[in-house]
Order: sequence, then C-alpha cells, then structure tokens
Amino acid sequence: MDKLLPLSFTFLVFIFMVFKLWMRSIIKETPKILPPAPWKLPIIGHLHLLIFALPHQRLAELAKRHGSLMHLQLGELPHVVVSSPEAAKEVMKTHDINFANRPFLLGAEIVLYNLSDIGFAPYGSHWREEEVSSLITSIFCNTGSEINLGEMLCNLSYNITLRTALAGRCKLQHETLIPILKEFIDALGGFSITDLFPSVKFLPMISGMKAKLERFHHDLDVMLKSIIEERRASNTNLGNSDDETDDLLDVLLNLQDHGGLEFPLTTDNIKDVILDMFIGGTETSSTVVEWAMSEIMKNPRVLQNVQAEVRQVYDRTGDVNESDLHELEYLKLVIKETLRLHPPLSLLIPRENSERCEINGYEIPTKNKVIVNAWAIGGDSNYWSEAERFIPERFINSSVDYKGANFEFIPFGARRRICPGMSYGMAVVKLSLAKLLSHFDWKLPNGMKNEDLDMTEAFGASVRKKSELYLIPTPYHLGMTVERDGGQYY
Repeated sequence: MDKLLPLSFTFLVFIFMVFKLWMRSIIKETPKILPPAPWKLPIIGHLHLLIFALPHQRLAELAKRHGSLMHLQLGELPHVVVSSPEAAKEVMKTHDINFANRPFLLGAEIVLYNLSDIGFAPYGSHWREEEVSSLITSIFCNTGSEINLGEMLCNLSYNITLRTALAGRCKLQHETLIPILKEFIDALGGFSITDLFPSVKFLPMISGMKAKLERFHHDLDVMLKSIIEERRASNTNLGNSDDETDDLLDVLLNLQDHGGLEFPLTTDNIKDVILDMFIGGTETSSTVVEWAMSEIMKNPRVLQNVQAEVRQVYDRTGDVNESDLHELEYLKLVIKETLRLHPPLSLLIPRENSERCEINGYEIPTKNKVIVNAWAIGGDSNYWSEAERFIPERFINSSVDYKGANFEFIPFGARRRICPGMSYGMAVVKLSLAKLLSHFDWKLPNGMKNEDLDMTEAFGASVRKKSELYLIPTPYHLGMTVERDGGQYY
C-alpha cells in the first residue's frame, strides 16, 4: 500500500494541473493571429521539443521551419522566440518600452533580493592587470606541461571580479564565497520547471527548488552582510586614508552614506550589485576567452596573424598592457568573430511585454515571454556569408559592432536592456587574450591536430565548451621575467 502512495500523489498532481490549465484556457481571450507554432502536446506544450537538445540549437532548427517569429507554449506559459535581426529590432527598438520588463523568475526573486539591483560601471583596470599577470606567472611555471586553460580562465575571471568588487580584502573569498557563487550560476542555466508552471504554487516546494534557492540566498546573504559590516568598520578605523584604492563596495557605501543618487541606495541594493558583477562578469568573460583560444587553435592562419600583431607591441615595449589594446586591430576582429559564433548568452535573458502589440503582422498577447536567440541571429546566412566558418576578416572595414546598434550582431542584447557589464567583461577578454598570445606559443596536447579539436557546446548559464580546453604553453622568450612571491622568476 505504501508503495502506491507516491504514484497516487503524482496522479493527483497531474489531474490538478490538467484542471488548472483547462480552466485557464476557457477564460483566456484568444488573440487574433499568433505567430506560427509547431504541433504541441497537452499540459507541457512544446517542452518535449527541447528535451535532449541544446535549446539555442533546437530553437534555431524550429525557426527555419516555422519562421523567425515563432510561438511556443513552454509549460503553461506562452513564449515568442525571435530568430532574425528584423524581428529582434521590432522587440528591442520599435517596441522597446513595451518589452522592457523581465518575467518573473523564482531564482531572481529569492536569491537576487527581489531584483533590487542597479546597473554598474567598470572599475579597476589595475586589478585586471595584476590578476592577468598572476595568470601568466602560473602558466609560465607550467611551461611544457599540459594545462587546463579553461579552468584557469574561470579562476581568473572570479579573481578579477573579486578584486574589482571587494578589492580582495574579505577573508571569506575563495574558501566560501566563490564556490557558492559557482554553484548558483550553474543552477541558473536552462529552463526551470517552477517558472514554466507558476500557477502550481506547491511545485517549488515538492521539486526542492525553493529550498535550494533559499539556501543559496541565506549563505550568500550571511557572507555579503559580514563583508559589508567588516568594510564599514575598516573604513571607520582608516578614516580617509589614501593607502587603499576604492573598490566598487567602497563607492557604493559612500553613495549610500552621502547621497548623490535620485533614489535611496539600500544595503540589499549593494548586495545585489555585487552579485550582479559575479554573475555577469565571471563565467561569461572566461567563456568568451576560452572559445576565442579554441577557434584560434583550430585556425592556424588566424593564430599566426593575431600573434604577429600582439608581438609587435610586445617586442617594442616588453609587454602588452591595457594602454596598448587600442593598437590591436586584428585582435578586435578575432573577438568580434568569437562573439558572433559563440555569444556568451546564446538565448538572451527573456523579456516580457506589458501590453498587446503587433509584430510582423502577428499579435503578441500581454505578458508573453520573449526569447531572443542571439546564437541563431549571429549564424543567419542571410546576413553572414559562410556563417558557420570562423573568419575574423569579415569585420574589416565594417561598422557592425556588438554594442547594440546592429541587430544582426547582438551578443549582449540591445537598447535599454543591453548587458550592463559588457564594457567590464570585454576589458577582461581583450587583456587576457593579448597577454596569452604575446607571452606564449601554444600547441595542442598528445599530438592532436588542429582540425580534431572538439568544439561541441554545453548549455548552462553561458554556452561553454563541452570538453575543457587543454593546451601546452611555451614561453615566447625563454628569458622572460615574471613576478612570483614578491620577487622575480626566470
């Protein structure tokens, strides 16, 4: 009898969901003309089409059959999937204000202080320089050995963000804060069943998702509260000392104490901005660098060209610093082409319309989730010749950029909802690649050929390589000098 209880409970949940959705379908006003849609199943809608597939790739395949503006029912929620520059422009520019809202996400409400964050600006170029130099030192100490470059880049991104946000002055950094952040960011990837069936109020409880998110929130909140209190005490003791360079936390605390903003800056706002920096500025930037290095290694011609450029600067100055990056035109082309093929968010963060509107002759009902497939748009053969190939030269003499004005190239979104950490993340990407390519020659391990490098994708908070990038570094100059433990290492 006891063995039948879980089955009976599951059946009752199923019947309840069927009844709820049936009632909603009766009272819901049907719009005139929805965008085209594939055949769907009862209850789950089109969810079955995304099983066992990378969502951005499957959605791109469906768009080729059903159109660049496509209607999907994922769970009980209607979605519109945008897969062309024209449709993206309609959503992000023509109807920008209408689609400026973000839909409800349980994780954001619980962990991110009910979306109380504010935009942030890039800080701390000197910290980027120091942390990238530390990475170069670590690689140099492993000369001739196979290294997991992907893992090292991920750690670099966290360290830079930690220095930028907190100046690396909190005692809890690597031991507790970063592991929890990594776990939370991993949990953000994909579609959450609790968000797709919001009317089933007990689903977050029985799925365990609510308890998991509340644990994330509690652990992060305790640590951030401790960090803020410790900083306040430290700043009080130091007074107006100029010995320490202000980090983002110092700036935010100063704004909170002395005003200067049009709205009150709460402590929860400050916590959320810090979390925003880690979520938006860590895995995304490390993922872009890993993809760029992978594409460079897979294309020897590109490797030769980009290394020749960065080493012109290196040979003249003895290093490549942020002040030199404006000279590296070919490196900029490589980064653009990487972002086109491998946008950090293949599916941009969903939007939601506040009122009905019409796009391309189709009616979009109120409160539709809108998913923009940046990966599909970057690979649209109507806009990009040989779209599947890595060809940095396509951007020579081209005004197309990733800053949101060109809707055929929107790896960071566009307009009022463009990624606020774009400039911060790209500074990390440019400096990291310039240093890696100027200081080292690189080869694949175990005699692997360039064309055999695995470029398979894995879906998560950002689209990473399924297999991590292992490379063997050799110093460009055997006599190069790097800093180690307060001294010099040759």
